[in-house]
Amino acid sequence: MLTAKEIRDSFKNFFESKGHHIVPSAPMVIKDDPTLMFTNAGMNQFKDIILGNHPAKYQRVADSQKCLRVSGKHNDLEEVGHDTYHHTMFEMLGNWSFGDYFKKEAINWAWEYLVDVLKLNPEHLYATVFEGSPEEGLSRDDEAASYWEQFLPKDHIINGNKHDNFWEMGDTGPCGPCSEIHIDLRPAEERAKISGRDLVNHDHPQVIEIWNLVFMQYNRKADGSLEPLPAKVIDTGMGFERLCMALQGKISNYDTDVFQPMLKAIAAMSNTEYGKDKQQDIAMRVIADHIRTIAFSITDGQLPSNAKAGYVIRRILRRAVRYGYTFLGQKQAFMYKLLPVLIDNMGDAYPELIAQKTLIEKVIKEEEESFLRTLETGIRLLDKTMEDTKAAGKTEISGKDAFTLYDTFGFPLDLTELILRENGMTVNIEEFNEEMQQQKQRARNAAAIETGDWITLKEGTTEFVGYDYTEYEASILRYRQIKQKNQTLYQIVLDRTPFYAESGGQVGDTGVLVSEFETIEVVDTKKENNLPIHITKKLPEHPEAPMMACVDTDKRAACAANHSATHLLDAALREVLGEHIEQKGSLVTPDSLRFDFSHFQKVTDEEIRKVEHIVNERIRANIPLKEYRNIPIEEAKELGAIALFGEKYGDKVRVIQFGSSIEFCGGTHVAATGNIGMVKIMSESSVAAGVRRIEAYTGARVEELLDTIQDTLSDLKALFNNAPDLSIAIRKYIDENAGLKKQVEDFMKEKEASLKERLLKNIQEVHGVKVIKFCSPLPAEVVKNIAFQLRGEITENLFFVAGSTDNGKPMLTVMLSDNLVATGLKAGNLVKEAAKLIQGGGGGQPHFATAGGKNTDGLNAAVEKVLELAGI
Repeated sequence: MLTAKEIRDSFKNFFESKGHHIVPSAPMVIKDDPTLMFTNAGMNQFKDIILGNHPAKYQRVADSQKCLRVSGKHNDLEEVGHDTYHHTMFEMLGNWSFGDYFKKEAINWAWEYLVDVLKLNPEHLYATVFEGSPEEGLSRDDEAASYWEQFLPKDHIINGNKHDNFWEMGDTGPCGPCSEIHIDLRPAEERAKISGRDLVNHDHPQVIEIWNLVFMQYNRKADGSLEPLPAKVIDTGMGFERLCMALQGKISNYDTDVFQPMLKAIAAMSNTEYGKDKQQDIAMRVIADHIRTIAFSITDGQLPSNAKAGYVIRRILRRAVRYGYTFLGQKQAFMYKLLPVLIDNMGDAYPELIAQKTLIEKVIKEEEESFLRTLETGIRLLDKTMEDTKAAGKTEISGKDAFTLYDTFGFPLDLTELILRENGMTVNIEEFNEEMQQQKQRARNAAAIETGDWITLKEGTTEFVGYDYTEYEASILRYRQIKQKNQTLYQIVLDRTPFYAESGGQVGDTGVLVSEFETIEVVDTKKENNLPIHITKKLPEHPEAPMMACVDTDKRAACAANHSATHLLDAALREVLGEHIEQKGSLVTPDSLRFDFSHFQKVTDEEIRKVEHIVNERIRANIPLKEYRNIPIEEAKELGAIALFGEKYGDKVRVIQFGSSIEFCGGTHVAATGNIGMVKIMSESSVAAGVRRIEAYTGARVEELLDTIQDTLSDLKALFNNAPDLSIAIRKYIDENAGLKKQVEDFMKEKEASLKERLLKNIQEVHGVKVIKFCSPLPAEVVKNIAFQLRGEITENLFFVAGSTDNGKPMLTVMLSDNLVATGLKAGNLVKEAAKLIQGGGGGQPHFATAGGKNTDGLNAAVEKVLELAGI
């Protein structure tokens, strides 16, 4: 029986023998494509080639790609764990042709690999072909069907509808029919009862799709129409985990050696056994799947957070923790302990897991512990909601309350339902779903972009000249209109551009496009599918005219200074803190820089200062830039260049060197370090477990900062009569203030004791209740102290009510002895009602409560109202 590793290698070897270039997996987290957060298909890393933005270096390519499907169109999250074949992260084996071979070869090689190489039983295979779409003028894909007829009987070739058998990259762009290969893994007796043909695409767990052959031959325009692609593309994707299941004779992906080691580890950790209990099995599958996704996301540079891609990863992690908590009794952090098993299983194929083991463990452990605290908070809130609902004589909590628990505290609906069931209660599901739909609609509206078709003026690709020029003559290749958040903008593609497009943490350039007719402002430059796009608010009236593309040089220079400073910071941090330092993200703008790095404790003030001094020493040394442009990646590694985890590098790379600082980098930089001026670190903080963040200024911003500090010191000195030693003068005032504060506290204690004695002498007894009331301007803390002291001395029948003012604000205070509370009196209810007379509100415990307000004139009436409400 082939192991998972052998299967992966056999696929690559087979397509290498067919003239394919084997490329490494791209990172699972996508950084420079605004249309995607994660790699959800093998073709993502080739989008720029498929769209014609970049020529293909190799016409035939194959790989095994890490994919993640948990958001957008491809969202498998809720199925994961409940069935045996859906996953969040999965590996997709794929082969591509960019304008080379097409349907015939793709189908022939698929059959050869599955049947001749892997020895799958051809009788158990089925192929689907696109049935056509009359409304779009598309006929059945008879071409693909004819090729399949060479291998399969006609009853094993099934027509598929547009949903299943017409693949589209998005609402617009390349698309075409596809042909899926399905396999029937059922036992012989079941196959005898019902044909596998009748179960294809009907969600049967043993009759599953294993390979999809996509024949991209059309381009979908914004108006929905189709036009033929000039260069046809083959894009295939085979589910690695499903293939392993088929080859290893299993009926579940989780029974293969891809998941079994992890499932055994989870079972041992929770003192259970996989296969004995349905709910526990689901929980174990969820955890076994999700730990892979989380670990690989972190290695690719995406930490759990509250925004965008980071939020998706946090949701996945919390889903796994919650299943462990609910069904496996895991009340403490546990998932991080599974990392050694994952590394043992996948570390050979993906060595980044080994390199980042410590960081992954720390991040997961901290996230687990944080969510477990949140779960406890959620359970307490749910207990309170159930208590209030029962008090109102109901057994159904509102969907709004359940949604608040879900949305604010990450408390899943099914856990809410589980706890409610145990207490004989339910939740209003319709109301919950309404809240969920409203939230999704808000998110959709916020992200909605209406994109027009590209208007092509001339064919070609963009040449970036911005490393050498900030002005360059250019022509518009194509443009389109986009609408977002009720704003109309235009995207312009030039044949040559000096504008740096946002990537690698550096923001995009701004500037102008100048022709003899007009000047158009470029408000931003973005990168989409490796294509620099210039964003403007206005379209040139003469788009065909030649123009000068002119970058805002002041902003570019400030960005370059900040970007070069991050390189010097990275090198200095390694020297001061250790070689374990790795960049985990950056943001470079004209105003400031932000640098995230792996480190497992707070950087001390002394270390920060040392780093600063090293960087500024290198700035003063005016080290010239050494740029290595388009050098082979192996040569770059020999230079000692630092690569970032989670970045996709090509065969040729650019390396930036300032002395001992040598890094892979595509950004813009200063000609020599002296141009940076100076670096001043403004803050150091934690981003996540094991990841720290430095924020800093350079150049003119440091001057502005020093001016502000100097002005502040001058103002402070003036406040202290220009004392020659400001620190001594301030210390003297602090000591004097502390002495005066102590005198005031002593005075207030005396006043407190005196007032308490006076109140004790003036107790009014009404129906056996000892009533103490007064109105006086006193701090709230003094009133509270007196109330608790009196309660300690008068243990029965005490009814204390006070009206006080503190800094002009009225306060109502009520204290009751326990026996009065036992009669049904509640201090909180009394102050809540009486506080209306001081235009305020409040509450508290049954024996002690306070209320604040705005109307001091109503204070006496409020005190009397408390007594009236109590029947005294």
